[in-house]
Amino acid sequence: MPRTAAPLAHDEDHWRAIARQFDIDPGPINLENGYFGRMTRKVAEEYQHNIQWVNRSNSVHVRQRFEQIEALQIRGQLAALLEAPENAVALTRCASDALQSLIRNYNRLQPGDQVLLSDLEYDTVKSAMRWLARHRGVEVIEIEHQHPASFDSLVDTYTSAFERYPRLKLMPLTYVTHRSGLVMPVQAIAAAAREHQVDIILDGAHALGQIEFDLPQLGIAFAGFNLHKWIGAPLSLGFIYIHPERLEDIDPDMGEFHFPTDDIRARTPYSTPNIPALMTLPLVFEEHRAMGGSAAKGARLNYLRATWTEAVRETPGIEILTPKDPRLCCAISALRFTRHADQQALVERLLRDYNLFAVTRTGAGFGPCIRITPGLVTPLEHIQCLIRALGELANQ
Repeated sequence: MPRTAAPLAHDEDHWRAIARQFDIDPGPINLENGYFGRMTRKVAEEYQHNIQWVNRSNSVHVRQRFEQIEALQIRGQLAALLEAPENAVALTRCASDALQSLIRNYNRLQPGDQVLLSDLEYDTVKSAMRWLARHRGVEVIEIEHQHPASFDSLVDTYTSAFERYPRLKLMPLTYVTHRSGLVMPVQAIAAAAREHQVDIILDGAHALGQIEFDLPQLGIAFAGFNLHKWIGAPLSLGFIYIHPERLEDIDPDMGEFHFPTDDIRARTPYSTPNIPALMTLPLVFEEHRAMGGSAAKGARLNYLRATWTEAVRETPGIEILTPKDPRLCCAISALRFTRHADQQALVERLLRDYNLFAVTRTGAGFGPCIRITPGLVTPLEHIQCLIRALGELANQ
């Protein structure tokens, strides 16, 4: 009988076998797996093979087969992975491209309307929303979330904003915040937004591959995702999602004409894509499922995250910025050393003294932090190294 994701998360032998599917250079222990994910050895080899094949065959293969057959098959497989209609998805270079397309082409805004922006959104999304103020004549309402956050405080912050600003029409919402890994209660926030006729554009960049979700059940009509983080695809792959019933609310991108106006692919810029990378996706999806999909990956990553956060949560001099509530957690988490103003200096100490690579993040209301992100190849002993390092640094 197949083992469920929860007990499998603790099985170091199982995950060592998974790790052996990847090529890893010697060097610092990587605890910055949130930037982008590794391809397995097999996917990397397939990618190289595809580069050589496309280079040899050039436009003959691309025009005769890829554009007419393979690209459509890949799109269908992506839709199946998401359990969405095929006409609800279109491939892009990344989540940011998808989100920018949705924001600039959302056509239900009028001068004088308001859009909502929180401190936890991705910087590219923040700049795109502020662009709307200059080019659409809307007012940007900026809010800051309470820290420490709770499920109820996150929902209440949005509900209060909806009630206070009745001209609100649109807001981005990051499913997994890139600074601290906080998982937003999307379904509850979307329900409150719907009551106040506020549309949500969901930033799913870090969610796909580590969180199981159903977009219609969440109440989301517009979203952008990455395929190069937790799914395991080559860099430069993402996609846009628009519920088919809401397609008319997003204009074709800058008058895009290569596809009919009732085709979601007209909502993204038309350009020559990374064809060899796209050709790896059938294998990427196959391997994702073979590893147990988002359920198994998410359980493992949450186990590693919980191991280190709970080991140091009560340590004097350390503040864990991600709540304990399992509904609000994923692979990514963050901390700060409360006795030190310069968090970057501590990141440098982690690397120099303990061979642990992490990064700082700024821009949220809670201030600078150190982001820690284990990956699928991270063994428990690397997490134990982190725990020891944090304990020692906290006492200095």
